[in-house]
Amino acid sequence: RFQHGITYVEVLVSVTITAILVGALMNVIGTATNVSEEVRNDNDLMQQVHFAMQQMVSITSRSRKLLLPLADKPATNWPEHIREETVPPSPPIGDSVKATAVLSVLLPVDVDLDGDGIPDADNDRDGAIDEDLYQDMNRDGVAGVKGIDDEGDGYYDNVNWGDDDETNGIIDEDPIDGIDNDGDGLIDEDSSGDMNGDGFPGLAGVDDDGDGSIDEGDILDDDEDGTVDEDWFDTVTYYLQNDTLIERMPVPWDTTGNGSVTGWDFVTSVLAENVTHFRIERVPTVTGGEQLVDILLELTNPTTGERYSLQTQVRVGAAL
Repeated sequence: RFQHGITYVEVLVSVTITAILVGALMNVIGTATNVSEEVRNDNDLMQQVHFAMQQMVSITSRSRKLLLPLADKPATNWPEHIREETVPPSPPIGDSVKATAVLSVLLPVDVDLDGDGIPDADNDRDGAIDEDLYQDMNRDGVAGVKGIDDEGDGYYDNVNWGDDDETNGIIDEDPIDGIDNDGDGLIDEDSSGDMNGDGFPGLAGVDDDGDGSIDEGDILDDDEDGTVDEDWFDTVTYYLQNDTLIERMPVPWDTTGNGSVTGWDFVTSVLAENVTHFRIERVPTVTGGEQLVDILLELTNPTTGERYSLQTQVRVGAAL
């Protein structure tokens, strides 16, 4: 009787072949996993860039006023109307010390985050919007928009808090009267507490609040309701924080814990990560014409270097 078994050599050959097959299979699985991860990352970037662009376009098209970028000022050697930032940082233009990108618009009147049926932009809840501005028009206690380089020189909050357009410390040079008083290409961007600068409560010689009296009360009481500076500009702002696109949204509740609601009260949200290029341009138009904003947003896959970008133009207030 003969008994057949497996020799030691055969065992070694079998183990070797098995190891080769398992190794090859693992490589295939690893490659497939990497490809799947890259596809997921690419899809995520595409979703982010579309979502972020959609959000900026939606807010801008429903807004009543573009605050930033400012109009270009020929007296400077950098373009205030184009704000562009890249990651890694691109060099600044002219005497500007840092290239920064920012988009800031007035809060749309249909936003009601606390769900009380009153627009969040109606700070005094009287049914009117932005009718009694503070000297610091957005009431955040600093020049221009808090924490933002308004004029593109690389600095922020570096001048008088009443200088709403952060221009050389000059304050209250452009009242709310529909005229470009300071000749900078912008209209009504830097008013005093007396919004129209006529030295009277509300409009001079007009019964603003319909109570039968004319020009009664404090000259800073722009709506003649007995309270001054109670309805300021609420600003929605988009900017980069390293490679992350941030949305800063004003809210009608106290986020600072100081017991009152002002321009300091806002929440921030991440719209997109891995941003490598963010560019906003205030498209030059005739004075008083429809304001267009050109927006470019680019995201880059940090692993593959694949880039995804969107660019569009939106008219401020187009959806109103």
